[in-house]
Amino acid sequence: MELNVRHDRKQNSIMVISAMRHHFLRSSCGSWIRMWQRQTGNCVYTETDFNQQEIMEKLRVFPGGSIELSKQDSGIAVLTINNPSRMNAFSGTMMVELEEKVTQLEQWTDGKGLIVRGAAGTFCSGSDLNAVKAISNPQDGMKMCMFMQNTLTRLLRLSLISVALVEGRALGGGAELTTACDFRLMAPGSVIQFVHKHMGLVPGWGGAARLIRLIGSQNSLQLLGSASKVDPEIGLQMRLADGVLEDPLGDESAGTLLQQAENWLSNCTKGPPAVIQAVKKVVLAGRELPLAEALRTEKDVFGTVWGGPANLQALASKSKHK
Repeated sequence: MELNVRHDRKQNSIMVISAMRHHFLRSSCGSWIRMWQRQTGNCVYTETDFNQQEIMEKLRVFPGGSIELSKQDSGIAVLTINNPSRMNAFSGTMMVELEEKVTQLEQWTDGKGLIVRGAAGTFCSGSDLNAVKAISNPQDGMKMCMFMQNTLTRLLRLSLISVALVEGRALGGGAELTTACDFRLMAPGSVIQFVHKHMGLVPGWGGAARLIRLIGSQNSLQLLGSASKVDPEIGLQMRLADGVLEDPLGDESAGTLLQQAENWLSNCTKGPPAVIQAVKKVVLAGRELPLAEALRTEKDVFGTVWGGPANLQALASKSKHK
């Protein structure tokens, strides 16, 4: 008799929680989505700012390399910048492909994490100079800048926890790409270098704005003004790097750099996709929105997981203090 009473109480609790969750979803989820789109959106610039299709057609004229995307059953995807003959520099077609791959990741409902890496032992050397020279007029340069800012902003705002796996060199636009990830892991001997000054430029893909949020204005001014090399040790000191990987050649038990990055990321992505994505959303809100709006967003995201399958299972198993 006592067991039946306990069972009934448990079922009643679950029904109450589920009802509250549905109430939150009905009243808050729609407003949260509208607010999120209004405040952060997917893009910095809209069609009223520039014609995206027009610049995409101009970029497609400059082929070379590819952007490869592999989604794993673990919920972690690997995005590879592949143009080894040019140190993985972005050709025009690669810029367009990156935007297409980001679109695919935005639609990946089962995803939890993302690793961005370069092929053949180096990360990325920025833009292919052939494409840069061909669109060197200010009008096209600004449109390319807006296109890449949109793409990298969407990359950072994915509901996936992202890591840049920096092998070899990350130069110029490649250094900017590392800042469009939530974390940066550096391999032994790797370098991040904002070389824009040497090209008579400043970052244009959003790298400066993101860098300041990562390491502060003074460190950013030092890196951009000196175009100095950031090795793993300096990266850790400046908090530009979040970890340094082991050299697979020196320690066979360490695994490949990609395996090490996957193991590192898996510590942040254990659990159901809905919960991991919710974690990313509340952090993103806190990072980009004013405090009052971030708090409201956190409440609304909380409402989407409260009483959900993972929450109910945890309550049933009393796993809070494990």
